[in-house]
Amino acid sequence: MGFIDVIKERAKANKKTIVLPETEDRRTYEAAAQILKEGIADIILVGSEEDVKKGSEGLDLTGVQIVDPAVSEKTAAYIDKLVELRQKKGMTPEQAKEILLNQYLYYGVMMVKMGDADGMVSGACHSTADTLRPCLQILKTKPGTKLVSAFFLMAVPDCEYGADGTFIFADCGLNQNPNPEELAAIAGSSAESFKLLVEKEPVVAMLSHSTMGSAKHADVDKVVEAVKIAKEQYPDLKLDGEFQLDAAIVPSVGASKAPDSPVAGKANVLMFPDLDAGNIGYKLVQRLAKAEAYGPITQGIAKPVNDLSRGCSAADIVGVVAITSVQCQAE
Repeated sequence: MGFIDVIKERAKANKKTIVLPETEDRRTYEAAAQILKEGIADIILVGSEEDVKKGSEGLDLTGVQIVDPAVSEKTAAYIDKLVELRQKKGMTPEQAKEILLNQYLYYGVMMVKMGDADGMVSGACHSTADTLRPCLQILKTKPGTKLVSAFFLMAVPDCEYGADGTFIFADCGLNQNPNPEELAAIAGSSAESFKLLVEKEPVVAMLSHSTMGSAKHADVDKVVEAVKIAKEQYPDLKLDGEFQLDAAIVPSVGASKAPDSPVAGKANVLMFPDLDAGNIGYKLVQRLAKAEAYGPITQGIAKPVNDLSRGCSAADIVGVVAITSVQCQAE
């Protein structure tokens, strides 16, 4: 059974309610139909009955809940809550109403905030910034979390590395150029996410173009400092670096380049030094190794809301909904 099949089974065992606000996109309906068919989660679609009927033509959405902001009895309470949350920023009832009736991502996040949905998945036709902005404004960060970050769950076929070909790549979707403290915090969050979703021990490699001092540069110094901070903050975590990619995941290379490291050659959580490296890295593996790439999955938000790549398929949405459901179970 593949990684995402295991996640789906876990989601089915304790079904959660996930809101999909992007009802302008056909992929949303295709994914919703498949999720309902497989019994992975209960689904809420945000939009008018007419628009949903038109957009889902030919698909079986039996069991779906349609919420139209224009007529929902809960919209008034959402408006009041949004004003309360954003009044220091000058939010008025009129502005809140305008936002919630016209920006379904905000409406979906309010559903999560008010407990009418457990989580949300969006991003098939919105940027990461558009997806995460309402989350950060309304849900805020999880208590004890230093920053919100994003990762991809990578399932690489016929791969002997990582956890039977399963990895977390971070941060590949949010933080442009994290400083050492931020990089260490992302490593800690990513290890927790790996433990939750893959149910195996995380082994974290801090990646660079250098292995254990083989190159000298300010970019290397940043990663070295992040390793030092992370080891102090997470003393029980298997974490080391700095590593070149091959030294991190290939046992023979790890043994050669970093023979004294407990992580070298065994890593399953790969920490990229910046967003450029992370984004390029996950897309290379996705396209050239034909890996399944689920994300960007967010970590550090008070409740589970996850992003999608705008190049995603309906099957990708199904997978991210299953992952979001498992995150909801852990709340």
